[in-house]
Amino acid sequence: MPEMSEKMLLSNVQPLNPVAFEIFGWPIYWYGVIIILGALLGYVLANREAIRRGLPKDFFADLLIWAVPVALVFARMYYVIFNLDYYLENPGQIIAIWEGGLAVHGGLVGGVLTGYVFAKIRGFSFWKVADIAAPSILLGQAIGRWGNFINQEAHGGEVSREFLENLMLPDWIINQMFIDGSYYHPTFLYESIWSFIGVGILLYLRRVNMRRGDLFLTYVIWYSFGRFFIEGLRTDSLMIFDFLRTAQVISIVLIVGAVITIIYRRKTGLSRIRYLSDDSPKKKNKNKKRGKK
Repeated sequence: MPEMSEKMLLSNVQPLNPVAFEIFGWPIYWYGVIIILGALLGYVLANREAIRRGLPKDFFADLLIWAVPVALVFARMYYVIFNLDYYLENPGQIIAIWEGGLAVHGGLVGGVLTGYVFAKIRGFSFWKVADIAAPSILLGQAIGRWGNFINQEAHGGEVSREFLENLMLPDWIINQMFIDGSYYHPTFLYESIWSFIGVGILLYLRRVNMRRGDLFLTYVIWYSFGRFFIEGLRTDSLMIFDFLRTAQVISIVLIVGAVITIIYRRKTGLSRIRYLSDDSPKKKNKNKKRGKK
């Protein structure tokens, strides 16, 4: 009897519909909706802080116009490059981002490069902009992982339903982890929780008045540390030489690079300005006028 009831339960488990709604017959996928939601909430968080820190009100709105599409292109390019054999055989799938396949590290490269160029053109410190954006980037990542949940991807190895129930997960998450007849580690959830915790830590560190650049580099270290271990549980990792997990290698490189950058900037005096320092152009102009008087 217990076996029969379990079979009946499994037969009723259906994956969530990846299509959120349709507009004039065109399907709008949850994956894209969730990514856009993460970007919008990240923007709101960053914009409020940017205004407090003396940046123009439209700074992050203008930055997002460029950063989001560039980040998406880089995220897809990164994923395609490390799955090149498949996409050479199926070139029509290269643009099918609604089915998943956006690499976080690729998106970060595109977003950071765009932010660097944009900050320089606008005449602001890249590190100031990066520090303000750090919690928002991590918030977007935390929310974006739920797009993987809808698509039943970015999961770990096989586990039992009992294992998932012991994690005190609701049925709608457990059921979505039932894929092709088996249950799997919800690694998307592990990374999302790790990222949400990181957002809270970064928001707290804003008050500590860290050296400029340290907040963003702390984000890099925090995310990379968690990603390294979570990646080890995944079954769909992009690989280097068929035995190295790309995300783990990149995570180690980012952690080492961030630590070296912090040390270098401190030794050379590049990080002497603090996060809460007001060095906005308006403030500087007022100080110059006072000096002339």
